[in-house]
Amino acid sequence: MLFAVPNSPLAQPWSAIVGNTVAAIVAVAVCLAVSDPLLRIALSVGFAVAATILCRALHPPAGAVAMTAALSPDAVEELGFMFALTPIAVGTVLLVLVAMAYGRLTGRHYPFRQFDDPNSHGTTDPEPMERLGLSEVELVDILDRYRQSFNLGVEDLARLIGAAEIQAAAHKTDPMVAADIMSRNLITIREDAPATEIADMFRYHRFTCLPVIGTGDRFLGVIFQLHLIECVAQVANQTHSTFQSAMRHLMVGKTRAALHAIDIMTSEGPCATPLTPVAALLPLMADGNVDAVPILDDGRIIGIVTRTDLISALARSSLNTAVQ
Repeated sequence: MLFAVPNSPLAQPWSAIVGNTVAAIVAVAVCLAVSDPLLRIALSVGFAVAATILCRALHPPAGAVAMTAALSPDAVEELGFMFALTPIAVGTVLLVLVAMAYGRLTGRHYPFRQFDDPNSHGTTDPEPMERLGLSEVELVDILDRYRQSFNLGVEDLARLIGAAEIQAAAHKTDPMVAADIMSRNLITIREDAPATEIADMFRYHRFTCLPVIGTGDRFLGVIFQLHLIECVAQVANQTHSTFQSAMRHLMVGKTRAALHAIDIMTSEGPCATPLTPVAALLPLMADGNVDAVPILDDGRIIGIVTRTDLISALARSSLNTAVQ
């Protein structure tokens, strides 16, 4: 459950650790008091489920923990209530820690986020996709009404509703494609361009991103202003200098290793084709993590759709709808 359905309320650390431990304690108590095998198993599992519900720590594998104890009376008699501590509690804690590390490595959230957790920018505003006008109480009521509180968290429900609203809004736009709204007269930069040239281009053109191209004008990635700032911050840490001093070091190439465009760019962002519907680009840029989507044709960049392009297209679509 921790790895397959990490967003389930039944798979959260409290449910896993407390649920398994309480189930083990109950099962040990039953084993020490009841000798009949069938009755011992039935009472262990039944009482374990009831106890975890009372502790608000319902965790389906806890029933298996209770059954395991009931099927192993000799081991339980030898370990006593230590069985609940080790291997059960300690083993579950280790599993939870591994699941948290696995979640970070795979980009998933475990434990799941709470409704009032800070957003990705560290502020208390909800994420853009979650600004629904619905309170936490209303979302909880929806989950309770449809009996989904054990399967879904409030935060995940908010994300799903937000995504559905964005998708519904996309259906109301004109059937435009990326080629209709993309910027075509692109300013690109070569993969071997030094950091000083990159900074000059950002300053001169006042762009927020620069596409990077290689041999044969093949698209390689994108440099955002944030990437350049992060490089300067790294130089500042290496040289134990101020940000301004690090910027000067970067500009004159006095860093430990000269930085070029290919060292700064990212190639992990989404890309699209000229025929990609605008409706498909809308969710990509709605959460603030993507500022621009390169438009590729046979591996070569022929345009780019920025958030500004998308907002302008949506504004025109809304205006046309209002006029009609």
